[in-house]
Amino acid sequence: MKRIILIFIECFMLTLCINAQSVDELQKRKERAMKNLEMTSNLISETKETTAKTMTKVSLLSAEIKERKVVINSLNAEINGISQQLSRLRNEATAKQKALELIKKEYAALMYHQYYKKGNFDKLMFVLSAGNFAESYRRYRYIQQYSEYCKKKAIEIEEAKKELNAKLEEVESIRLKRLEVLNNRKQENSKLQSEKNKHSVMVSKLKRKEKELRKELKKQQKVADKLNSQIERKIAEEARKSEKESIKQGKKVSDILTKEEKLVSGNFEKNQGRLPWPVEKGIVVGSFGIQPHPVLERVTMNNKGIYIQCPSGSNARAVFEGEVTQCFSIPGSNNAVIIKHGLYRTVYANLTQVKVKVGDKVSLKQTIGKIYSDPDEDNKTVLYFQVWKDKSINNPENWLSH
Repeated sequence: MKRIILIFIECFMLTLCINAQSVDELQKRKERAMKNLEMTSNLISETKETTAKTMTKVSLLSAEIKERKVVINSLNAEINGISQQLSRLRNEATAKQKALELIKKEYAALMYHQYYKKGNFDKLMFVLSAGNFAESYRRYRYIQQYSEYCKKKAIEIEEAKKELNAKLEEVESIRLKRLEVLNNRKQENSKLQSEKNKHSVMVSKLKRKEKELRKELKKQQKVADKLNSQIERKIAEEARKSEKESIKQGKKVSDILTKEEKLVSGNFEKNQGRLPWPVEKGIVVGSFGIQPHPVLERVTMNNKGIYIQCPSGSNARAVFEGEVTQCFSIPGSNNAVIIKHGLYRTVYANLTQVKVKVGDKVSLKQTIGKIYSDPDEDNKTVLYFQVWKDKSINNPENWLSH
């Protein structure tokens, strides 16, 4: 039985820890989303009205709507948590109110019995009418204890009143907090609707220029395919070298890593979902995988990485310690850098002024190079980022902290 109780307590404490962690994670996501919204708003206001630039605005607005939903979801979770807390506190206040009423009722009965049924003369007669001294003493002690019990009940009433008042104050505080969060959610929903309306208007304008958009998309896809093909070729070359060496040694590829590489590889894997962003400030404007075109119907784009838009002048930085294995350039895509982290690799493309070279050991958040700002698109600054394990490409958003 004792063991069952201990297991129950452990499970209960674990649940509390998980809930606290979930709330903490939601709060962090909300804070990051709010920062992203501020940055996205600034980027939108800096972008002028042309077809290409309106496409940029549409992408930014889509990202802004996504971040706004994160904020609203966090507020919904916060409201649910506060509502549950409020309900619990109200139940506790009700229980304390009932306990107070019970003590008061009991105390009233005592007082009635003491003052209306037995006066001071009756008490004296009660003691003196005893058959012997011992019985008189017992009766005297009984009256004394009865009096102390009455005083104790009076103190209990005062303490119960204080506890009840404190609980009611807590209820009111939580109620006001809930109203504040509800008001915040209302404002965020209003902003979300406004953003959706702007997005809808811009998409309608761009649909009238479908021919121009298809031409631009074809051009962009050609450049992206060229870049992805080069990255895949470089990573395949590195993988072949590792495979050749593993065959030579009669081992698995993972077994021919040095102790340092194994440590880095293991630590990289352990940090899935917690890696820092490859830019100080940025927002995803192009997600990984097959994505619908923001304007053109029945048109999709297959992204082999993510596109992160950031303020002009931003630098790309390493998301983990590792070794630079490739630095190369692609016409139309500027420069790209590949960093090896044991079995894993990260790719940073669309760079100018590369600050590292092949063979360099890089540390966490070390600057790799400056991200290209396009002067023809109001200095639009976008980093192309990929994560690989051996020859398999991964969704980078699954690796970065939220």
